[in-house]
This record gives sequence, C-alpha cells and structure tokens, in this order.
Amino acid sequence: MAEPRSLIRVASLLLLLALPLTAAQALPPAAAQAELARIDVVVTTASGRHHYAAELAATPEQQEYGLMFRTRMGAKQAMLFPFALPRPASFWMANTVLPLDLVFVGADGRVQNVGKGIPQSRELVSSDDAAAAVLELNAGEAARIGIRKGSRVAYTLP
Repeated sequence: MAEPRSLIRVASLLLLLALPLTAAQALPPAAAQAELARIDVVVTTASGRHHYAAELAATPEQQEYGLMFRTRMGAKQAMLFPFALPRPASFWMANTVLPLDLVFVGADGRVQNVGKGIPQSRELVSSDDAAAAVLELNAGEAARIGIRKGSRVAYTLP
C-alpha cells in the first residue's frame, strides 16, 4: 500500500491539473449571455448617426465573459461595457472567436481610440486614456462608418 504522503502528493497534482478545466467549466454558458439587457447605442460620425442594438455587459461577471465563445454577431449589433468610474481599460480576446473593433469611449461620450481585437489573442488592446465605456463592434465596422477620435457615442443605461 502507498504511503499517505505519496497519496497526498498524487491527489494534489491531480487537483492542480484539473483546475484549468474546472475554471473553464465555471464560465457561464453562452445561453446565459442571451439574457443580457439590450440598449440603443448611437454613434455619430461625419457619415451620420448609426444605431446599434447593444447587449449590456454591466456586471463584472458579464464583462469578464463578454463575447467569449460567440460565433456570430449581427451587422447592427454590439456589446457595451460601461464602467462605474472612468479608468484605463485593457481587453484581450482569449476565447473570443469573432474579430472585433473595440471603441474606447471617454466620460465626455467621445471616442478616445479604436483598437483591433484579434480572435483568440492574449495581446492587450488598451484605451489611450481613462475610459467610461468600451463598445465592441464587428471588425471593420468602425472604418465602415468612419469612427475616429472625437466621434460621439451616446446611450442611456437602464
């Protein structure tokens, strides 16, 4: 029979190996994200006013999960990540299969910068300054409608 210390070591090793699987399984299922509130977000650029039906990632858990594992997002859909207080913001795209534009919005409702989210990447995409929100759009949408630094993003939180 094996020594108790050996059994404890083996059990500890197995537990450590299982932790990443357990953490991945603890993520909310994609169906839970379907329950997010939706709000109208209006982006004003030189080409006009552009309306998006944005899912609202309001809680820390919703913001952590974001668009992970989603395989599609409609043409006029988005996800909005509002922050209680403006802060420097950085996102990565691990477990996100959609290529995205990340629009960093200041407390004044103006675009600070637009970052490119590369699917499955752990490379950080960051705000240039303290952001009040981040709007995620399908990749290429920011260029299509002409979102630039200073463009206006308007929304009303529930």
